[in-house]
Amino acid sequence: MAKPLLIYGVTGYTGRLILDEALARGLKPIISGRNAEAVRALAAQHGLEARPVSLDDPEALRGALTGIGAVLHCAGPFFRTVSAMLDACLDMGVHYMDITGEIAVFERLAGANERARVAGITLLPGVGFDVVPTDCLAAHLKSRLPGANSLTLAFSGGSAPSHGTAATVIEGMGLGGAIRRNGRIERVPSGWRTRTIAFADKPRLCVTIPWGDVSTAFHSTGIPDITTYMATSLSGLRGLRLSRFLEPVLRMAAVKRFMLARLKSRPAGPGPEALARAKSQVWGEVRDASGKVVQARLTAPNGYKLTAVAAVRAAERLLAGGVPTGFTTPSKAFGADFVLEIPGTVREDLP
Repeated sequence: MAKPLLIYGVTGYTGRLILDEALARGLKPIISGRNAEAVRALAAQHGLEARPVSLDDPEALRGALTGIGAVLHCAGPFFRTVSAMLDACLDMGVHYMDITGEIAVFERLAGANERARVAGITLLPGVGFDVVPTDCLAAHLKSRLPGANSLTLAFSGGSAPSHGTAATVIEGMGLGGAIRRNGRIERVPSGWRTRTIAFADKPRLCVTIPWGDVSTAFHSTGIPDITTYMATSLSGLRGLRLSRFLEPVLRMAAVKRFMLARLKSRPAGPGPEALARAKSQVWGEVRDASGKVVQARLTAPNGYKLTAVAAVRAAERLLAGGVPTGFTTPSKAFGADFVLEIPGTVREDLP
């Protein structure tokens, strides 16, 4: 690798998992984040170069990207942080990656496609559990049914969320759900539809949520109608539907600040036992105009473990060269089988 990888947001829960995976793979990334003391302490612990910087300081951020080959951006919620990092990467000619699952962020980056091509860089968001397994499964299904015009995806994460994931959910409260219909993203009510889906372990009640594939799967497959589901419980479904009536309150900044403050009392994320034990599952279905249906499903490591492995391997592949410039998705950059490179991942085509 001619130029090094910089991991930004390295002191967060998922950032630490990604750093551990990078070190286990023999990489020596440069690490960064806004907390200078914590970044420098982590760098000293592992013999790494530290370049702490705030995203609010554009000049310092560009300085931190000097000589960098690619950034792996891990500091969310990404709708608040993407613009600063994107602009710096475009100005400095540095490839951009992140682990977001936010529809608005994917669309923001897709809109920067031409600017990235002119700058000679690749924009590759969603290199974690959001959205590597679902994106790769969508591309696999499209290859099995090239004429597909409808895609349904569902997942079961298998563990409690990290602080970063929970913060993103809180920031999105009161905004409802989203689907893609006739090629356009449309807002729908929270808990819009339910479906019982046969994952590898058992059938599970699922509810529609605005998962990142509402954006990315369209860019990967061209399929115009996309709906995404998440496994839930009956109480979870009732809470989601009740939230429809509370949306004006849930959108209030004071309510969001209160809930974000309460996160500090919770564990930062799943512990080592949960990471080793819990599995994530993904299910997908495509249909064509004639009514033909093709289904497949994945069983993979816990979502946070998968994110660490997938993000580091995506960084290795991007820095090695050969990925086209401009905006892309994991399956377009590395193929539908990229997810199968993650140990413990099994794909099953269903009758």
